[in-house]
Amino acid sequence: MVKNNKEIKVLIVDDSAFMRKILSDIINADKHLTVIGTARNGLEAIDKVKELKPDVVTMDVEMPIMNGIEALEIIMKNSPLPVVMLSSLTTEGGEATITALELGAVDFISKPSSVFKINAEVMKQELTTMVKAAANVKLIKKLQSDVKFEEKSLDINFIEATSKQSSSLKIIAIGTSTGGPRALQSIIPLIPENVSAAILIVQHMPAGFTKSLADRLNSMSKIQVKEAVDNEKILKGTAYVAPGNYHLTVKIDHNGEYFIKLTQENPVLGHRPSADVMFSSIAQLRKRNVIGVILTGMGSDGAMGLKELKEKTNSPIIAQDEYSCVVYGMPKSAVKHGVVDEIVPLNRIANVIIKRLEVL
Repeated sequence: MVKNNKEIKVLIVDDSAFMRKILSDIINADKHLTVIGTARNGLEAIDKVKELKPDVVTMDVEMPIMNGIEALEIIMKNSPLPVVMLSSLTTEGGEATITALELGAVDFISKPSSVFKINAEVMKQELTTMVKAAANVKLIKKLQSDVKFEEKSLDINFIEATSKQSSSLKIIAIGTSTGGPRALQSIIPLIPENVSAAILIVQHMPAGFTKSLADRLNSMSKIQVKEAVDNEKILKGTAYVAPGNYHLTVKIDHNGEYFIKLTQENPVLGHRPSADVMFSSIAQLRKRNVIGVILTGMGSDGAMGLKELKEKTNSPIIAQDEYSCVVYGMPKSAVKHGVVDEIVPLNRIANVIIKRLEVL
C-alpha cells in the first residue's frame, strides 16, 4: 500500500556519488516514488531532513564527517521519520546495523561490497519494496523504558514455579521480521536464566547479520543467545537465532533429545529463514511442549506454520498487538487464520510467556 496513493518522497544519504546515482535511478523509475534530495554525509542529512521533509530516508552507515548511526540518532530525536539503512556485509557493518535498528531505523538492506557486485534487479526489488513499506510503518519510540517497567512487574511466583516444573525440554518458537530486533530486545532479556525452555528465533535477515543480532541479544540477556549451528543439541536456557540464508528445523533422536537441523531448501514466501518452516517442523514432532509467538513484521510468514502447529499440537499461540507493532503484518495474518490464543502488547509478552510455561 502506497502512502495516501501519492508519491513517496525519498532522501538519499550516501557518500558515494555513484551509489547516489544508482539509488536515485532505481527509486525514480518507480511511479510511486520520487527522490527529492541527496546528502553526502550525516550532517548534510540532518539539514536536508529539516528542509525537505521527506517521507523516507535511505541512509548509508559509513560516511565521513558524520556517519549514518550518529545522524540517525539525531534525526530520530529531533524529527523522527522512517529510515532504511544501507549496510555493508561485514562484522562491523552487522554490529552497526543492529545499533541502527535499536535507534529506530525501520529496516535495512545489505549494500554491495563493490560496484562490480551490484545486482541491479535484486537491489531494485529490495529497495523499492522496503521504501514503500517504510513509508507506512508506525514509528515506535525506544523500548528501554518498557524493558525496565516489565522487569519490575514480572511475577516472581511464576518464575519460581517454572523452575520447579519437570526438567523435560519445552520450546518457545518466535517468528518476526520488520521491527523484530527491537521487539526481541523487549522479550529475551526478561526471560529468567532458570527457564525450563529453549527459544528458537526466526528473524528475517541476510546471512552475516543474524550473528550480530544474536551477539547483541546475548550481551543483554540472562540466558545464552547464539546463532544456531547445524546438528547442535537444543538446551534449555538457550536461545537459538536462525542464521541468514538457512531454514531452522528441529529433529528428535532415539533418546528423545532435540537437535537443530539447518537446511537450504527453497525460500518460503521469499524468506530463508522462514517462520513457517520452523513452526511446521516443530508441529511434525506432535509434542505438547511448545509456545508459538509471532511478532511485528511485513507479510504473512508464520501464519500457516502456526496453523499447523495449532492443529497438530494445540499449542498456545501468542501474537503481538497492532499498537506495539512496527508493521502489523505477520501477527495480523496469524490472527486472521484463527490460531492465536492471546494478542498481547509487546511489553507484556515476556510475562505471558513465563505464565504459559508454568502450565505447559
